[in-house]
Amino acid sequence: MFPAFYAAIRRIPKGKVSSYGAVARAAGFPGSARQVVWALHVKGVRLPWQRVVGAGGKILLTGAHGIDQRLLLEREGVKFQGGRAGMKVDMAECEFIFTDEPKSKTLTPAKSKPRPTQART
Repeated sequence: MFPAFYAAIRRIPKGKVSSYGAVARAAGFPGSARQVVWALHVKGVRLPWQRVVGAGGKILLTGAHGIDQRLLLEREGVKFQGGRAGMKVDMAECEFIFTDEPKSKTLTPAKSKPRPTQART
């Protein structure tokens, strides 16, 4: 799952952003936005993490991390709504649309072995 997320994140070009949910769909795991967040927390994986934002373009990181994300995005040319204090990307202009989303990969539960029937005494 994580490698598919990483591949999708690497496709987001400089100056564009995508949401956690869109990355999950592009990787073939719709509804797995939270897992994208976890994938971005893995140390040692170099990704353009700043290009992934919350739904509607919100920067969901708090404090210095959110400011860092905004500064990195501004350096790439991403525009924001709400002036200097706004922490919301102008998605109409800067959203990256994945055009070739794969079909959904369903996680199938492991098949369980049938339990032997026990005779009651």
